[in-house]
Formats: sequence, C-alpha cells, structure tokens
Amino acid sequence: MPGSDLLLANLLQPIVLAFVLGAIAGFVKSELELPEAVIKLLSIYLLFSLGLTGGRELAKAEMADLIPLIAATVLMIFAIPTAVYLITRRLGRMDISNAAAIAAHYGSVSTATFFASVTFATAMGTPSEGYMAAMVALMEFGVIYSLVIARVAMGRAARRAQGGSGSGIDPRELLLSVVRGRGILLLMGGMVIGGLATDRQWQQISPFYEGLFRGMLMLFLLEMGITAARQARAFRQVGVFMLGFGMAMPVVNGIVGVTLGHWAGLGIGGAFVFGAICASASFIDAPAACRASLPEANPGIYLTSSLGVTLPFNLLLGLPLYYQYAAWLGR
Repeated sequence: MPGSDLLLANLLQPIVLAFVLGAIAGFVKSELELPEAVIKLLSIYLLFSLGLTGGRELAKAEMADLIPLIAATVLMIFAIPTAVYLITRRLGRMDISNAAAIAAHYGSVSTATFFASVTFATAMGTPSEGYMAAMVALMEFGVIYSLVIARVAMGRAARRAQGGSGSGIDPRELLLSVVRGRGILLLMGGMVIGGLATDRQWQQISPFYEGLFRGMLMLFLLEMGITAARQARAFRQVGVFMLGFGMAMPVVNGIVGVTLGHWAGLGIGGAFVFGAICASASFIDAPAACRASLPEANPGIYLTSSLGVTLPFNLLLGLPLYYQYAAWLGR
C-alpha cells in the first residue's frame, strides 16, 4: 500500500479520529472532559484486558520461540534510556534530573500508542502476536534503569563537589516504584489469570474483555487527545530542541524496534507493534515514578514532550511509517 494511502487509512481509523476530536476539544477549550474516576477506570480496564488476552496467547506460545524477542526487549530497555539521557544532556544541555526523567519516559511505554498499534495492525490484516503485552510489561523496567542513571550521575557530581549526600535514591524503592505501578501489576496479573483460564472460563468473560475493548479504547483516546492538546499549549517550556527531539527520537526507536522485531522472527504486525512500543513515551506510570524519585525534574518538560509532542506524532504519522517499514522488511 502506498505511503499516502497508509497514512489516510490510519487517520480514518475511529480510534485516531477519537484522539483528533479530543485534541480539537482541548485546543478550543471545550467543556468536554471525562471525570478522573472514569479515566482511571478506562485505564484499568484496557490494561487488564490486554494482560488477559496476552496471557492466553503466551500460554500457547513456545517459550524457545520467545527468547530472541525477549533479548531484543532487554536490549532496548538499556539502549533507549541511555541514548535519550546522553542526547538530552549533551545536545539539549539538560541537567541530570531532567535528562533522566525524559529518559524514564521514553524508556517506558505509552499504553495508548500500544493499543493503537495493535488495532492498526489488525485493521491492516496483519494482527500482531498476542504475547506482545508481555514485552510492554518488561519495558517498564526502563524506568528503573533511567533512575539508576540519575543516581550514578548525581553521585559523581556530589563527589566532584567534595562532600554531598548523593542522589538519595534507594534501589529497592526504584524497583517498588515500578512494581507498584498499575501498569505492570495489571499487565502481569492479567497475563497470569489469562494463562490459567480454561477455554470455557474464558468464553464466560471474553464478551466483556474482548467485545468492548475498542469502544473503551476510543473513550480513552478521546481523553488523551484533550490532555495532549493542553500539554501542547505549554510548548514554550520544551522549546525547539525538545519539539524536534519528541518527533525524531520516536522515529529512530521505532525503526530500530521494527528491525529487531523482524530479526526476532515476528510477523509484519508483530514487528510493527514492537517498533511502536519502542517508539512510544510513557505519560502514566513514568511520571509517578519521576515525581517520587526526581522531584526536582520539571514536569512541564517531560510531560509536554511525551504527551504533547510524541503521542500525537506517533498516532498521526509515526504508526503508518513504522508499518510501512515493517511491511517492506517482511516482503
């Protein structure tokens, strides 16, 4: 499919149009908004549904076939935060806290982008492997690695200053901050439940967790569009460098991710979704971890970049690009 047709097919997806509608509402300062409790419920439902269906697929898969994909995921857990930290420190002239916070967001995963990529792959007739949800959960440990980078760098800075207390970040707290997050708990817990459920048991609950999924996703992306538009208005806080970074970094990570997914033996849809996972930037779990461990980092920088720049770019332009590259590799 030509690139222009692929782009149009993506833009005309109901879930993308729901995001666009939310963005329009946000830009015109509409009264449209979803209550906070509803947003949390949607997030819990989507993550739990994904974990359940992923667990079903994971139980059917041969573990030996997953080793290359797990290796690729672990590689990206370390590669993405390291690259983001070095780029923002050396080229963006960010301080340690802000550079590490940005690294944590780009080293983690945007569930909205993941959901959209899975739906897009299915719409194109190349559904991804169901166990990709396990890779999303694994990628969350990129947050821990990013905070470790901050601790090491702050410790060096304190020693250079001859006497400082270091970063004050407890390694146990780094691990717990990720494990306690609703993302990894719902994904991992859902996968265990889905993997243990029998076919008969699954048939009893699948209408709720499969049949309603896309409708719930549209509501979630409607709210994400509203929130992204509000963050985009804070452009002055991220500046021209972060605007370019927020669009260029996903492309690099996405292309590398698709390549690694293809190398790991995934089909077109699976390689595409893995690329989208690598290209995304978290705006749910990572902010909570950074607020707790890096309180001096500026949310106006890392949230505007991940939610106001990278999320819209991926949903509108990035996904067709990654898919076209995956289709080219899979020919």
